[in-house]
Amino acid sequence: MRPSFYHHPVMVEQALQVLAPRSGGIYVDATLGEGGHAEAMLDSTPGVRVLGLDPDPRAIATATRRLERFGAAFVATNTSYVRMNAIARAHGLYPADGVLFDLGLSSLQLEGEGRGFSFQRAEPLDMRFDPRQELTANAVVNSLRREELARVIREYGEEPRANTIARAIVERRPIQDTHALAAVVERAVGGRRGRIHPATRTFQAIRIHVNGELEALSTGLQQAFETLRPGGRLAVISYHSLEDRLAKEVLRRESRDCVCPPRTPICTCGHLATLGLINRKVIVPTEDEVRSNPRARSARMRVAERL
Repeated sequence: MRPSFYHHPVMVEQALQVLAPRSGGIYVDATLGEGGHAEAMLDSTPGVRVLGLDPDPRAIATATRRLERFGAAFVATNTSYVRMNAIARAHGLYPADGVLFDLGLSSLQLEGEGRGFSFQRAEPLDMRFDPRQELTANAVVNSLRREELARVIREYGEEPRANTIARAIVERRPIQDTHALAAVVERAVGGRRGRIHPATRTFQAIRIHVNGELEALSTGLQQAFETLRPGGRLAVISYHSLEDRLAKEVLRRESRDCVCPPRTPICTCGHLATLGLINRKVIVPTEDEVRSNPRARSARMRVAERL
């Protein structure tokens, strides 16, 4: 039986509907987390095989325990989806019939202690998905020049008060933990005014910068195109506008035969479409799911098919 403490994955029914797992099919859960989507795929159809990827060793350990009942049908690898194609080939799980990205923080990371992803507890400024990498949130907060820190907060957090926040952080260095950082941001912007904590965007920005999330996503999507068989499906679930915008732009570009600049009289790029868009309009969670799982509130899904 599945332990009750595992979190239910977001938009699982929609993901199964668009990926349509078939017996003998190969599927990649590119953001394994606790293994909820992988479990749903394995449970849906006998004979399905799933490759799970995650740079977080805690996620790999948790999902491996959760999915051990599936035996050799499930393979977990402690690596980022930027290496998807090589890993799939190495395990004989190529080409894939479907690839799923469920982006952002997992519940395991957000609620796990000592990671520094949340400001609900006083924790070290870490924020690394992969503890093997060198860059930490501490280095970003306490070492970046004010102008560069403001750029990170503005671009990755879409924070209009980035300059004010960056100036306050620099003035109060060294900042030792997540509670202290959240307090500095809150004071800098004049306190809390709504339901969302004023440090939320700053924490998002630092986390994205530390893990190179947008650069990794761009590479990971390309890896997915190369890993899918013709007719294979790609589903991307995102939770904020930066991720969704990037996924939308990449999928639209790859669905066109020409990507030359507008008004170019003759195509010179030689680009050929690799994908067909399945949904022109973004797929959102049902009202029932949002009520039962608040994390689904901001989720958006885009789907494409390999040509």
